[in-house]
Amino acid sequence: MIFALTFYSAWMRFLVFLLLLALLPVGPAAAAPVAAATQATARSVITAPVSIVKTSDLDFGLIVVGAAGTVVIDPNANSIATTGGVTRVGTLWNAASFVGAAGGSAVVVVIKIPNQPVILTRQGGIETMSVSPLTLQGQNKRSLAALESFSFRVGGTLTVAANQVEGVYTGTFDVQIQYP
Repeated sequence: MIFALTFYSAWMRFLVFLLLLALLPVGPAAAAPVAAATQATARSVITAPVSIVKTSDLDFGLIVVGAAGTVVIDPNANSIATTGGVTRVGTLWNAASFVGAAGGSAVVVVIKIPNQPVILTRQGGIETMSVSPLTLQGQNKRSLAALESFSFRVGGTLTVAANQVEGVYTGTFDVQIQYP
């Protein structure tokens, strides 16, 4: 249907417009569906061609000292044990964990952990304990295919004195990846 409204007055054109509006179907307006407002986090770690990233620290957990002893974290079995007068309390402990990746070509990597003791110093004090030896899960030399990832844990033996002062003890150690 075509209307030539150019010959009619403005008032007539307005009436025709209202008539056409009246002919439109009438019904409830449908709202477009709206998704719930949520947020997500995007994350990525960019690494060098052959590198490692620490995923957790070496943590001997909460211990009670009655006499001298040790706390041993075995990274191969992912287990913890105590000797002497040292008692472990709770389940919050873990070996240090690392994940690495090879670059765009096959490579042999060598994981290096310190041979010397790691000294832990009491926060707010001068008292110390030592972790020695540090132990590595599996072999230190690993052959990797191009773009292959690998993971490993590091444990050790914490030596605790009979009169060890109460407190939180911390220290650091370096883990390195070498490749030819």
